[in-house]
Amino acid sequence: MRQPMKGHAAMLAFSALVAGSFSLGVMAAPFVDPAALNAVRFLLAAVIVGTVAVATTGIERSALRAPWRYPLLGGIFAIYFVLMFEGLKTASAVSSAAVFTLTPVMSAVAGWFLLRQITTVRMAAALAVGATGALWVIFDGRMSALVGMEIGRGEVVYFWGCVAHAVYTPLVAKLNRGEPPVVFTFGMLCAGFVVLTAYAWPAILSTDWAALPGIVWVTLAYIAVFASATTFVLLQFATLHLPSAKVMAYTYLTPSWVIVWEILLGHGAPQPLILVGICLTVVALLMLLRED
Repeated sequence: MRQPMKGHAAMLAFSALVAGSFSLGVMAAPFVDPAALNAVRFLLAAVIVGTVAVATTGIERSALRAPWRYPLLGGIFAIYFVLMFEGLKTASAVSSAAVFTLTPVMSAVAGWFLLRQITTVRMAAALAVGATGALWVIFDGRMSALVGMEIGRGEVVYFWGCVAHAVYTPLVAKLNRGEPPVVFTFGMLCAGFVVLTAYAWPAILSTDWAALPGIVWVTLAYIAVFASATTFVLLQFATLHLPSAKVMAYTYLTPSWVIVWEILLGHGAPQPLILVGICLTVVALLMLLRED
């Protein structure tokens, strides 16, 4: 399999795994401080990825070149996750996933500024279709809601987290100096844990961890293993073999995966009108894949 195709496969898995964090996150968000939860998440993910790095590629001393790269990337991704869980306190899983699909447009802009990556006409059209589908879901398919900008606080908070995510993607390609994805991810996770712990220390101390409901621990385990350690490596790998806009294009599948998660968790399916926006996001992804 050619490297670009491996990148596409990595992002397909990425979108399915990320979707689970939305459905589980909505259930756990009301019970724990977002920064405290994600500090533990980064720690657990760092242990897992670090173990894999030592067992596979090893961690060369050269990975410590320009160590400032890791807190920069870790801090940016920490912002994304904290704002995600803050937004999930009031936003639904499906609408949050729709907000997430706006990141390809922002990532394409960031990719041009940071890497001078050019967006083709087909890619721009696909991004426009995907953004339209996302807005359709966010505003429940109601033109009156769009005109009146009737958008919830949770969606607004999470949107700014997605801005951080969009900047993170091209930064990975710009700052990586040949380190294997798993090693680079380990450095980012360690630095992100330090940044988050320093920020969330009061919340960490004040949290009664033993009294937290089971859904918090289930969510923590999932986001640490699958939606952090695994997806971070997949994302790092894909960003080294695909343009930033195409990497983030796979976020268009996230709302569809979230619907599957919601049905499996017994939360029911969304209104039929919402499916129009979901279909548009899938069309956007197919337009981008066709270019290959």
